[in-house]
Amino acid sequence: MITLRKESDRGKADRGWLRAAHSFSFASYYDPKNMGFGPLRVLNDDWFGPGRGFGTHPHENMEIITFPLSGSLAHSDSTGGGGTLSYGDVQRMSAGDGVEHSEFNGSKEEWLHLLQIWIEPNVTDAPARYEDRRFDPEARRGKLQLLVSPDGRDGSLDIHQDATLSATILTDGQKITQPLMPGRRAYVHLATGTMTINGHALSAGDALTLIDENEVVLEGNGEGEALVFDLP
Repeated sequence: MITLRKESDRGKADRGWLRAAHSFSFASYYDPKNMGFGPLRVLNDDWFGPGRGFGTHPHENMEIITFPLSGSLAHSDSTGGGGTLSYGDVQRMSAGDGVEHSEFNGSKEEWLHLLQIWIEPNVTDAPARYEDRRFDPEARRGKLQLLVSPDGRDGSLDIHQDATLSATILTDGQKITQPLMPGRRAYVHLATGTMTINGHALSAGDALTLIDENEVVLEGNGEGEALVFDLP
């Protein structure tokens, strides 16, 4: 079963300095039909105004992945993690038994656009930890680049869940097929541009869910960047 969810169907928030689009129920946006997809609980597009962000606040028992799309993200947390990230960097914070962190737009002039992803862990109260890593976007042109996995294989960031996150950039004429093992499901989010996925034309912010399907088929249609989640 394949379901297309358009960007226009996502929950929206606008505080002036913060604009957001929520794929699943989050903060003031509540939709009982969209509480998550398997262990994927949050997928937000967030735009932070210059110099703005969130001061120190807590999280626990969640795998939090941040994927900057443009601008710079300034982060610090109680594990000692921190720094400034930009497009190509991916951040993983395993909140586990509790962590406090802050996140701000690192620029006083430009807006910051990022994807924030929360995945429910398969263990609770694990020691909190932080890591960020650079993944060259050129290395995912025309192929899937593994970013997150349960075991850190192929240089990916590891999380406490039997789930993977990969990214790809495709242009016209390029095609990738990702098999899905029995019992697995997939969530594909188009971060930028346009792409055809399993025969459906997607634009930035659109997503496709796949249940009881054999494969994910991604085809270039102009140029676009997609995130592919393989989930239990």
